[in-house]
Amino acid sequence: MLTAVIASLLTALAMFYMASVDVYFLLTHLGEYLSPALVGDARADFRAATVAHVVEVIDGYLLATVLLIFSLGLYELFISKIDEAEDSEHSSVLAINSLDDLKARLGRVVLMILIVNFFEHAIGMDFHGPVDLLALAGGIGIIALALYFSHADDH
Repeated sequence: MLTAVIASLLTALAMFYMASVDVYFLLTHLGEYLSPALVGDARADFRAATVAHVVEVIDGYLLATVLLIFSLGLYELFISKIDEAEDSEHSSVLAINSLDDLKARLGRVVLMILIVNFFEHAIGMDFHGPVDLLALAGGIGIIALALYFSHADDH
């Protein structure tokens, strides 16, 4: 079990690193947005690509968070309790009491990753008619239902 915890933690750290490198390159390319040569459709394309890159970065950080919660959840379930997680006043994200609790927390973060991926595809979608808008609205409605049902047991 310790091997799984360490491997998951190292993978989480690798994902945090990769997402942070992506942020660095995103920030270094933002100066191009000021270029006077960037006009009309070129500026809109650059903006759309930048927003898509931001969504990819968010996706990377969310995946790293899933791996971190998984790693620390396994540690807390099978090796030893994490005192800081139990005593925290602000957040109980890492306070895992059962395997079902770990699955529920991971499921919510995976749902957020899926929502971010949907948003990424919606940004790049070409709307050619009312059917495309209806499909987008249906996807948003399904996301709203998924969020509602994922938090239904909280109330």
